[in-house]
Amino acid sequence: MNKVLVSLLLTLGISGMAHAAGDAAAGQGKAAVCGACHGADGNSPAPNFPKLAGQGERYLLKQLHDIKAGNRTVLEMTGLLTNLSDQDLADIAAYFSSQKMGVGAADPKLVARGQDIFRGGNLETGMPACTGCHSPDGSGNAAAGFPHLGGQHATYVAKQLTNFREGDRTNDGDSMIMRGIAAKLSNKDIAAVSSYIQGLH
Repeated sequence: MNKVLVSLLLTLGISGMAHAAGDAAAGQGKAAVCGACHGADGNSPAPNFPKLAGQGERYLLKQLHDIKAGNRTVLEMTGLLTNLSDQDLADIAAYFSSQKMGVGAADPKLVARGQDIFRGGNLETGMPACTGCHSPDGSGNAAAGFPHLGGQHATYVAKQLTNFREGDRTNDGDSMIMRGIAAKLSNKDIAAVSSYIQGLH
């Protein structure tokens, strides 16, 4: 067991060092074009565009690389990353990571169901609680590359969960963690947990 834990920690550390170190100050200027959809500080005013503020650098950098490489399709970002270097992407990730994510409000009618799913999962279907990877307050796990969810737009979260469930988003690795979890969520479950996440902080 100890060998497995040490191997995991080494893997996380080594893969974390494989990327260029980001410079948040340099990233602010490079992220100017991102502000049109995501907000100047990464707090998108539009619920269909994700808030990037406060996300872990590792998660943001992975998403940027996946989008640039075509491993994740985001039509609105087509061509935007083409001419950016690995250092540019690292700087942008560092900038948004250094910002603070604003919190929204959950629909009071959906809070109880959303909280049950987020904190307890679903024993009947074998779905684990979201807190296992994303933490009880939704702050995620930056070292492991698990995203910060608390405060994220419900509309965006619901779309991503639906995309994972339907196989339209597949950049969750060979283990297919999110695809496996989302497959166990109904539309009502997705609406409830997404709303709960929007108000979580």
